[in-house]
Amino acid sequence: MELPNTDGLSGLFTAQPDPAGPVPLITGGVALLLVLSGSPWRLARNGITIVHEAGHALVALLAGRRLQGIRLHSDTSGVTVSRGRPSGPGMVLTSLAGYPAPALLGLAFAGLLAANRTSALLVIAAVLLLGVLVMVRNAYGVLSVLVAAGLLALIGLVAPPGLQSWLVYLLTWFFLFGGVRPVFELQVKRRQGAARDSDADQLARLTGVPALLWVSILFLLVAGCLVLGGLLLVEPAVK
Repeated sequence: MELPNTDGLSGLFTAQPDPAGPVPLITGGVALLLVLSGSPWRLARNGITIVHEAGHALVALLAGRRLQGIRLHSDTSGVTVSRGRPSGPGMVLTSLAGYPAPALLGLAFAGLLAANRTSALLVIAAVLLLGVLVMVRNAYGVLSVLVAAGLLALIGLVAPPGLQSWLVYLLTWFFLFGGVRPVFELQVKRRQGAARDSDADQLARLTGVPALLWVSILFLLVAGCLVLGGLLLVEPAVK
């Protein structure tokens, strides 16, 4: 008797085999080198900015604010504009959401990989990109999201399973490590007086809590995600 076909949408959420032993460790090393690099990081940082602004946008919507749009710039900066009360918990949470967003996404991806849900990870990433695309309000931003979507499509539709595993682990590590460096860059710019309207400074004005303390909180959040996500990712390699 012929078994029913499990391909298609239902197959996207079935478990895939564990990756080859060195995959989590090697991809983690490559991602760390990328995040610590110069020009390659400046190019790859666009992906971090997309998720950063998506974090602001998602929390703004959840807090009941009216989202006006997202703008992504060629210097890898971005801005998310929402309307609502200029103060209060909703505005605080919206301002807080940006910097932890890449690391939190990396942690979520690490959880999916630990459960061998590589295909589900790709579907979720595609849905997130679509949500960002409809809110982007400038040409460079649209181009950035489309390039990211194209790379994601190559991974999901063209890459063979073995290569797909390497690339998805690399992407997850990139978000985990890539969530940490911008927090350090933020504090460097603040010390130079070049970031007076940063998320940390906005939080300081909203809450009365010093901006340096908010930077410390952001660092603890992203570092915690890196540790937890890293443990999930390396578990298959140390079994």
